[in-house]
Amino acid sequence: MTVFARLRHAIEAFFVVGGYRLLGLLPLDVASNIGGALARLVGPRLPVTRRARRNLERFLPELGQAGIEAAIVEMWDNLGRTAAEYPHLKNFRIDGPDARVDASGAEHIRAAEAAGRPIIFYAGHFANWEMGTVAAAGFGVPVYLVYREANNRHVETLFREGRGGIAGGLIPKGKRGAKLAMEALKAGKALGMLLDQKMNDGVAVPFFSVPAMTAPAAAAFALRYDCALLPVRIERLGRAARFRVRVGAAMDVAAFAGDAAARQMQILTAINADLERWIRARPGQWLWLHRRWPEN
Repeated sequence: MTVFARLRHAIEAFFVVGGYRLLGLLPLDVASNIGGALARLVGPRLPVTRRARRNLERFLPELGQAGIEAAIVEMWDNLGRTAAEYPHLKNFRIDGPDARVDASGAEHIRAAEAAGRPIIFYAGHFANWEMGTVAAAGFGVPVYLVYREANNRHVETLFREGRGGIAGGLIPKGKRGAKLAMEALKAGKALGMLLDQKMNDGVAVPFFSVPAMTAPAAAAFALRYDCALLPVRIERLGRAARFRVRVGAAMDVAAFAGDAAARQMQILTAINADLERWIRARPGQWLWLHRRWPEN
């Protein structure tokens, strides 16, 4: 790493770590409101927002310009709130007087457990995407999260600290992470995967009817280890630190025909179809800033 890069990381860490600690001292609702307000103020003015606007205009033109701008503001509000909620992740519950997560679908988890199948929960960057892990933990299932490490090691430490209070374990993406994920599945552990981001060396799978490079690991693991693929839909309830999490029934992988490659493609197509359906239902709660398609 160059001297300039180290300096940039140090400056970035100073503000991020300081903000994280300050938000952690505040009540959860106050922290979430501050994060949302700041993001609504600054986010729509940032150059990266142009990508979100292009994506919305291309794939959801039926929203109209006013609807697209409203979705952008909601996206930034949600992103700011999610960041501000990280220091408080360990305080989220699915039951009890202080419950903030309305979670359902435990029966689908129990069915997979009764069948002796390892579980892969799949979701995307919706609402506060960490709430899927909160819900699974509340149902008695510690999730091993597969995630992309932050480039800044100081920021990465904060991510691990926040997620450490809700996850059974953390598995960084990459060759070593793939090995750890396989070991976890062999041991009967549950994986949690966010499958809506671009993977340059992935598989081209339709997403909003356009081929998008998609990570194949979830499908490959499911076929190799007979995993139960459980969809997890996460929604923020209004502008608040309250959520709805719905765990769906396991995908019927046995219904897919053909060789391993064909079945993998069918699984990934079904996953992308779920993600697309959730996005269309709540477009302002998805992170449109990704370079998800080849043209952007």
